[in-house]
Amino acid sequence: MSQTTRARAAFALILATSTALGACPALAASEHFSVISGNKIVGHLDVETTGKAVTIDFDIKDNGRGPTMKEALTLGSDGLPVTWAIDGATTFGSKVAERFALKGGKATWTDAAGKGSATVKAPTLYVTQNGSPWEFGLQVRALLAAPGQTLPALPGGALRLTKGDVLTVNGADGPLEVTQYAISGTNYAPAYALLDKDGALFAQIDPSSVVVRKGYEGEQVQLRGLAADLQSRRYADLQARYAHNFGAPVRITNVRLFDPVAKALTGPVQVLVNGNRITAVEPADSPATPGEATIDGAGGTLVAGMTDMHGHIGQDDALLNVLAGVTSVRDMGNDNAVLDDLISRIEKGVITGPRVIRSGFIEGKSPFNANNGFVVDSEAKAIDAVRWYAARGYWQVKIYNSMNPAWVPAVVAEAHRLGLRVAGHVPAFTNADAMIAAGYDEMTHINQVSLGWVIKQGEDTRTLFRLYGLKRLATLDLASAPVQATIATMAQKHIAIDPTLGIHENLLLNRDGTVAPGAVDYVDHLPVAEQRAKRQQWIDTSAPGDEAAYRAAYGKLIAITKQMHDAGIFIVPGTDTGGSFTYHRELELYEAAGFSSAEILARATLDVQRYMGRDQELGSIAKGKLADFFLIPGDPVKDLKAIKTIRMVVKNGTFYFPTEIYPELGVKPFTTTPAITLPAPVAKQANAGGASTLRHDAGELLGL
Repeated sequence: MSQTTRARAAFALILATSTALGACPALAASEHFSVISGNKIVGHLDVETTGKAVTIDFDIKDNGRGPTMKEALTLGSDGLPVTWAIDGATTFGSKVAERFALKGGKATWTDAAGKGSATVKAPTLYVTQNGSPWEFGLQVRALLAAPGQTLPALPGGALRLTKGDVLTVNGADGPLEVTQYAISGTNYAPAYALLDKDGALFAQIDPSSVVVRKGYEGEQVQLRGLAADLQSRRYADLQARYAHNFGAPVRITNVRLFDPVAKALTGPVQVLVNGNRITAVEPADSPATPGEATIDGAGGTLVAGMTDMHGHIGQDDALLNVLAGVTSVRDMGNDNAVLDDLISRIEKGVITGPRVIRSGFIEGKSPFNANNGFVVDSEAKAIDAVRWYAARGYWQVKIYNSMNPAWVPAVVAEAHRLGLRVAGHVPAFTNADAMIAAGYDEMTHINQVSLGWVIKQGEDTRTLFRLYGLKRLATLDLASAPVQATIATMAQKHIAIDPTLGIHENLLLNRDGTVAPGAVDYVDHLPVAEQRAKRQQWIDTSAPGDEAAYRAAYGKLIAITKQMHDAGIFIVPGTDTGGSFTYHRELELYEAAGFSSAEILARATLDVQRYMGRDQELGSIAKGKLADFFLIPGDPVKDLKAIKTIRMVVKNGTFYFPTEIYPELGVKPFTTTPAITLPAPVAKQANAGGASTLRHDAGELLGL
């Protein structure tokens, strides 16, 4: 479960005035749930109700980390909360002391984003920041009783309920009929919950994880499949409504191109797309040919589709990445079957998503192991996993924290024999130098390399120590022999690095009540839940000296990245935070590491495609290449922030206009759509008036 969504899997809870929302069903005195990820129980949710008092114990430990929360509620006469206290720690350890109270028609709350209050004159839903999934039961019941199954929310927005199918589940207490509900309105995508016939929560579901009533764990595969299907239906509907294929060649006029070889903009040109290919790049004054559609670029810039080199992609991420100009993603570890299904839906055009380059995840079995890919308990099984990935066309394998370091040389040898590259974390109880000697082609995360210079023998990086230990970097001498030896060896052996600077910025610099540095430019455009998340820190900085140490450590990570860049080490831009808006920030951070804006754009487009052997088809805008690019009004060579204002994205020859789609995701658009001229027969089909020239503003494009 991620920091921004799954660790807060359910986020809403109810406040109300003295107006009753309807009779609440009697809740069980004790409710117990299992948290399942990667087919493994990784946590629990236990709820005790005594009269009007409810206590909740919610704990997850997956990959050596996870939220731990204690909650206490007092229910009013209508069964809805009048007080709520949430205490504990988030996925990465920051402290939580969230409070909500409703008294005399006034609601007050305190969360990591700050304090708030409101006078409540009508039933309203309070959206918590750190609540457990049990909240969904209360949420659904309140919305079922509300007119139109909609209620205003605090701190902002509104929540809406959509009733789904009834299904039968089987478990220790026999067959149960449960009903599926979707709750939407405060985040990018709906949350899905199932309630039994008595109105009690049965499960909260996601394609990669579920929280399910104890005794019914055997239903987790069905439930995850249901969540994937529900997501797919939603994104298939968005694809049907907003993916534009004009049925004709498309001429994009009045644009310049970013040339990643020259690292500069071209002069004005026209670009033609037919099907999924770029068929021509022509002079600006070239005449149109009969039957073309025309899009006026208005003097803007076309940039080839960018690549996030560190994703763990799901359907929610898929669409957001395309709208942000990220048309390729290297997936660095996933549920293999879930990823295969996602790729299939994208390639068939059922949903929108980037091209996916697959990395095969291999983890060692331990009390702290992650649950993606293959989790192995022997060298032989690790080698078998390599063979499995090679037979299925994966580009590389990724080694993870709990792998036995002694197995790594054999794993690398087999991967190289089969033509696979090897990247990864530094397994516990070893260091980056040993993994480089074992044959790694690429190091994953700047902290994984840096920790080897400051940790002591026997310290366990399978735990959150791999993050907390970074504060020791504050006193590290970057000119010291160990640091310089590692960098020199990486340069000599052409070992690349995927530093994921943005996630470390979030980790080390985010502070409660302050907008995260990387989100300042776009936070006001986000849904309410995401805005609040951008004002919450990730780690605990309360111990004396920690605040300064963590800030200094971040500065050291930037300096280390710059030294690596100066040494000629190939740096690949990846996020590990879902991409999209955070990918734009990842690129910005490379300016502090010594890159120019033009070098960054070249790295994000052609350089990484060449690195992966895909540059004959992708990475630049040229005749014969696949049509993956995006349109911005500004000049990203002069100001890299220009890539944040995207008017149009073309992925595999299909045209998307972010301003049309963002409102469906709860995002306030950043710009307008370009003007489009259709050939007469197409225009008549798209518009009853038959106009051959149509100009479109935000959210008003053809309806094809």
